[in-house]
Amino acid sequence: MSRILDQRILLLVISFSASVQSTKILSEWKKCGDPECEKAMSRVQATTDYLGPDCRYLNFKTGEEIIVYSKLSRENENLWTGSKGKNFGYFPRDAVKVEEVLIGEEVEVLTKETDFLCLHEDKYTFE
Repeated sequence: MSRILDQRILLLVISFSASVQSTKILSEWKKCGDPECEKAMSRVQATTDYLGPDCRYLNFKTGEEIIVYSKLSRENENLWTGSKGKNFGYFPRDAVKVEEVLIGEEVEVLTKETDFLCLHEDKYTFE
C-alpha cells in the first residue's frame, strides 16, 4: 500500500513539474502597438518553415503571412507573437521578414501569466 502511495506522489510531482515548464514565463516584458496589445504591429512573411516546441508556438511554412501583435523584450527579444488565420502563438523573429509596419510607436508593458498558456479551440489548456 505504501508503494502505491509513493508511486502516486511521484506521478503527481512529475505532472506538476511538466505543467510548470509548459506555462513557463518566457519574458517579464513585451512590446506592443498599444497598452492592451490589441493593435496589429506589423505584417510579416515567413522566410523558413517553423515548427514550435510546444502548443504556445505558431507553426508555419515559408511564404505564409503572419500578423504580429507583440514582441517579447529585455530577456528574450527573439520571440514575437502573432496570428496566422485562427492560429496564434510565439515564433522566432529571425524566421520572418517584415513586409509592412502598421504602428508608429511601440509601447513596453509587463507580460501576464496568461500570455504563456496554450490556447486551443477558444479554451485555455492547462497541461
